[in-house]
Amino acid sequence: MFESLAEILSVLRRNKLRTLLTALSVAWGMFMLALLLGAGKGLENGVAWEFRDDAVASIWVHAGPTSLPYAGRGPNRDVRFTNDDYAALVREVPGIEHLSGRFFLWGEFFVRYGSKHSAFEIRGTHPEHRYLEKTEIVRGRFINQADLGGRRKVAVIGSKVREALFGAGDAIGEYIEIRGLQYLVVGEFEDVGGENELRKIYVPITTAQLVYNSPGRIHQLLFTLHTDDLEESRRVGDSARALLGQRHSVSPDDRRGIRIQNNLEQFKKLTDVFSWIRVFVWIVGVGTLLAGIVGVSNIMLIAVAERTREIGVRKALGATPLSIVSMIVTEAVLLTALSGYSGLVAGVALVEVVAKTAPDIPFLRDPSVDIGVALIAAALVMVAGGLAGLFPALRAASVDPIVALREGT
Repeated sequence: MFESLAEILSVLRRNKLRTLLTALSVAWGMFMLALLLGAGKGLENGVAWEFRDDAVASIWVHAGPTSLPYAGRGPNRDVRFTNDDYAALVREVPGIEHLSGRFFLWGEFFVRYGSKHSAFEIRGTHPEHRYLEKTEIVRGRFINQADLGGRRKVAVIGSKVREALFGAGDAIGEYIEIRGLQYLVVGEFEDVGGENELRKIYVPITTAQLVYNSPGRIHQLLFTLHTDDLEESRRVGDSARALLGQRHSVSPDDRRGIRIQNNLEQFKKLTDVFSWIRVFVWIVGVGTLLAGIVGVSNIMLIAVAERTREIGVRKALGATPLSIVSMIVTEAVLLTALSGYSGLVAGVALVEVVAKTAPDIPFLRDPSVDIGVALIAAALVMVAGGLAGLFPALRAASVDPIVALREGT
């Protein structure tokens, strides 16, 4: 075995330039395949990162001015959700898991604690809002039903709010002033959505409605689903829209008065796009690789033609066709395996360097090459190398020793 390997390496060394160019073509194909796979994974991670802050299997319902007349009422009416709409959704729409309303206090409010103050965004919500925003409570608690029922002036603050007002101290049990009113801090949260999310303050929605003179008003309704089935999410969204449209006399064809934002549908569309991107990456990468493999096959044909006399001598001395085929195929597999592995390692190394030096590139987050995919690519190269050498090997095995010796003289 070692003698055969040494012989193959000797043959490759005798044709250094040809061997180098052939190896580079295969290595380049594997290099590009690794880069494309890494970039594709980075794009997929980047899109998933954009959805990190909100529950994927969720639906957000927005109200706006109507665009069509309906039930004897003209267009351009403002649709305004209320607490009764919230209760109706809970009561009449199956499939809803966690439901919350939002009451927006538009703009940022100056919030004060002692001599420290800063501007933050305030939102009135229901207790289950934490499941919509993936809010993680790190101290204390979130808003509860008792807070809603008693219209308590309590607040749950983001970690950046705590840092601005309390420094490294604990804010739980302290009072902060929001527009002249004292709110008891009952919880602190973290949020994967980034610093902007951590500069928010949540208060009970009933308190916000009372304090800001909008009894029963809800600006937005949003809920998670029991399932991640796309068709079921559409059914629940349609049911919610139909119920609210009936309650507010909005035409079923009016997409502006009541607008449904199905986050699961948007996510599925993007994942479908990335399925096609993965296919495209493989087509381009394998196509580039095959171009190198074709070069290997052509080079092996030339090598066989140059070694006609040698092959004739081998056969005259008793070499079998199988041994001739094995020698040529092994040479092709060795050449493609070494060059392909080198290209793969170089491509993976470059992807890792990019991932470490620029981890937060928009829509190209944490690019990587899956080890399983890399092994499949390596196996593909070896199989392709064997196939590339097979036709020249069969041609070599069919050489007539007498003709070969005559041609070599």
